[in-house]
Amino acid sequence: MPTFDELELDPRVRETLSEIGYETPSPIQEKTIPLLLEGRDVLGLAQTGTGKTAAFALPILSRLELNATGPQALVLAPTRELAIQVSEAFQRYAAHLPGFHVLPIYGGTSYGPQLAGLRRGAHVVVGTPGRLIDHLEKGSLDLTGLKHVVLDEADEMLRMGFIEDVEKILQTVPTSRQVALFSATMPTAIRKISQSYLNEPVEISVKTKTSTATNINQRHVPVRGANKLDALTRILEVEPFDSMIVFVRTKQLTEELAEKLQARGFSAAAINGDIAQAQRERTIGHLRDGRIDILVATDVAARGLDVERISHVLNYDIPHDTESYVHRVGRTGRAGRSGEAILFVSPRERHLLRAIEKATRQQITQMELPSIEAVNDRRLAKFAQSITDTLAKGGLEVFQDLVAEYERTHDVPAVEIAAALASMAQGDRPLLLDPEPVEAPVPHRAGQSFEPGTSETETYRVEVGRRNRVTPRALVGALANEGGVPSKYIGHIDIRNEHTLIELPADLPDELLSKLRTTQVAGRGLRISRADGEFISRRPRRPGRDRDKPRPYRKGQHSPQHRSAAGKRREDFSRS
Repeated sequence: MPTFDELELDPRVRETLSEIGYETPSPIQEKTIPLLLEGRDVLGLAQTGTGKTAAFALPILSRLELNATGPQALVLAPTRELAIQVSEAFQRYAAHLPGFHVLPIYGGTSYGPQLAGLRRGAHVVVGTPGRLIDHLEKGSLDLTGLKHVVLDEADEMLRMGFIEDVEKILQTVPTSRQVALFSATMPTAIRKISQSYLNEPVEISVKTKTSTATNINQRHVPVRGANKLDALTRILEVEPFDSMIVFVRTKQLTEELAEKLQARGFSAAAINGDIAQAQRERTIGHLRDGRIDILVATDVAARGLDVERISHVLNYDIPHDTESYVHRVGRTGRAGRSGEAILFVSPRERHLLRAIEKATRQQITQMELPSIEAVNDRRLAKFAQSITDTLAKGGLEVFQDLVAEYERTHDVPAVEIAAALASMAQGDRPLLLDPEPVEAPVPHRAGQSFEPGTSETETYRVEVGRRNRVTPRALVGALANEGGVPSKYIGHIDIRNEHTLIELPADLPDELLSKLRTTQVAGRGLRISRADGEFISRRPRRPGRDRDKPRPYRKGQHSPQHRSAAGKRREDFSRS
């Protein structure tokens, strides 16, 4: 397997990859990057979570002219969330490219910042089709200097009814541009796009390993980055395990986290790509024979690792591609044994969790962090057990004489002397954690705006759907105006035929839910309830005027009965 150093990327881009901790490319990156660096058009068949963002971003960054004005690369994405995610990836990979600018453009938000960004200048523009066309029609987006075009998740854009907008954009870009089209599936409409707008493309198909063993119990923990170490510590103290691999994204973090775990009393060690082979083998040997219990590792360093003692795999940093997740989880549950896989997920990484669940076709259940009370109970039990073990070993006569002498000469009870000795043995680390502050819940009152007490979200189901001609705007209005749920706390809205799934705060009070159940939308009551296992697809809500939302059937159009079959298919896509 080649390294990124062998792919002839710009040295400044390779430097960033090294700092991030990327060592070897994924299969889609290995096949795509050389072709795009050569200037070839590419048609990539790859699932979400295979690393395709880096597959097109890295060669584009390596070929940019940083002194040129106007956008040189355009990436079309179906959703606002994907546009933001791709923009952030470009910014991260361009850390050593001076003066680089990337601009996300999407609907449902003010034009002002986008116009200012375009006037300032952007080397790469990442946008949703409808808002991009708005800017083209306003004359605020100039694509005459464009050299690279990427269609990301093309089949999703087709499904959401954007394909005509995509073609309109492709008709405006220079004919000499390079085009890369990525799609999880290849329906006829996408194949026609590639035939019309790609120049002798090289077709790449990547089949990824997307199944995990059934003997591995998979759980995820919602946790913010700043709280990860505390969350990991609680799990290590309460969760029974033989040995564990903790996966992180960078080489530097392997060393830092291992040191912090050692300082907290755990037997931990780090392995990464910079560690010599002899030291790596020695560390794995220590894991195998029980001299260490926790290994903090990067993906590459843990490849081929087969130690039967590994009962747990913990993803401290969620992987950006599904295949890495499958490989990580595969380090446990070996030789037919059961295994445990735990995944830390921050609020901004929930889309990666869904991508993993979708690709592996398995639900990763949410795990509650061990409480402070559980941690303290465990610590007290271990403390008592250590006393029992020490007494059982014997040989305490010298210390018994010292305590008896101290008790007699200082007139201090033996129990106080024992407490002082225990404090000396404990050191600076507190034996017990302080209890978490308890905040009394504030009841929700009619007319008040609801404020969640947690960052966690949950999927709710309402009994109105596409058949009722309900729109995201109407749902947001009902929840915000009738229920007092501010729109900023309303997440993704997935409108289905008979019902709709909505992401809302997990702690909606019962009185608010009761009120929302009777709220009318499209002439029907919402009858809101928790969704209990249904999965929400990654489609954004679009409460404002936005060309990026599917166009509904309007009065005055030809009825479906009088349309051609092809026309009806187009309408079906636009409504989906």
